[in-house]
Amino acid sequence: MNNIHLVQAARASSIIYSMLMSLHHKRPWLLPANICPIVPIIFLKVGMPFQLVDISDTTLHIDLDQVADYVKTRKFGGLLYAHTYGEASTPNEYFSTIKDIAPELLVIDDRCLCIPEVAFDVYNKADVQLFSTGYAKIVELNFGGYAFLNEQVDYQPVHLPYNPQHHETIERSYKDAINKQEKFVYEDNNWLETEADMPFWMDYQQKIETNLGPSLEHRELLNSIYAQRLPEETQLPRRYQTWRFNIRLKNKQYFLNEIFSSGLFASSHYASLAAIMDDSHAPHAENLASHVINLFNDHHFTASQAERICEIISEKFS
Repeated sequence: MNNIHLVQAARASSIIYSMLMSLHHKRPWLLPANICPIVPIIFLKVGMPFQLVDISDTTLHIDLDQVADYVKTRKFGGLLYAHTYGEASTPNEYFSTIKDIAPELLVIDDRCLCIPEVAFDVYNKADVQLFSTGYAKIVELNFGGYAFLNEQVDYQPVHLPYNPQHHETIERSYKDAINKQEKFVYEDNNWLETEADMPFWMDYQQKIETNLGPSLEHRELLNSIYAQRLPEETQLPRRYQTWRFNIRLKNKQYFLNEIFSSGLFASSHYASLAAIMDDSHAPHAENLASHVINLFNDHHFTASQAERICEIISEKFS
C-alpha cells in the first residue's frame, strides 16, 4: 500500500487550491456540472483550465462514460469526483480503469457533503480523499477541511492574505450569475481563506467524532418526519438523504415561495454551472437543479419546522 499523508487547512477549498498550485502542469481538469461554484472559482484563481461534464441521470453524479470519452481523446490533469447530495458510494472499479487509461490523471474524491471519515479508506482508488467540516456540512464546526493524499500527490500549503468582505463579494457575484443565467466573470481578490488556528489532528478528530453522533441522530429524526409525511413520489432515494432531505417537484419555485412566505426556509442546490462557468451544456444537471428542493435536517431546523414544511408541501401538492 502506498504511503498516505494527512493535510489540514482552514477550508477544503484551500486544500484544493494548494494542491493545484503544487502541480507542474496546466492540463485541464474534468469537473461535474453540478459542483459547488467555489470549486471552479478555485480553478479560475489558480489559472487552471477545466471542463464541466454533465451528470448521469441515473446516478446523479458526474457521467463517467463522458469522462472516459474525454480522457481517451485528450490529456487531462485530473478528475474531481463529487458526491451529489452526499450519496456516499464510490466508483472504485471505475477509478482503477480510468487510471489504466490515463496513469497521469489525478483523481480527487470530493466527499465534503458525505459523512466525514477520520481514517483513510484503503479501498478507495482515488489519489485524494477530501472532507470538510465547514458551514452546512454534516459535521458543522464552521472551520476546517482535511484530506488523505497518496504519496504521489505533490502538496505544498499556500498561504494567502484573506479578506472576509472579498469572500462575500465573490459569493454575491456567482449567485447573481446563476440567478440571471449569465456568464460568471472572475475578478481576483483575497477571497480564499488559507490560514486558520487549526487544532492538532487528534483534537480535530475528537471534535468530529463528538459532533457526528448528535448530527446524524437529529438528521434521522427530521428525515423520518419528511419520509413519512411527504408524498413518496417526490422523494429521492434514501441514499441521497443524509446531507439534506431532497425532493423533486415540477413547480419548484412555487413551493419555495410558499415555504419562504410561511417564515420557513429551504435550499436549492446545486445549479448546473454549464454555460455559466464555461461554454458546456449539461441537460441532466440542469433538469435536476430545476426540480430539486433541499429540506434542512440539521441543527438549524427543528422537528416542528419540518412538520410544518410537510404540511405546506402536501397541501399544495394535492
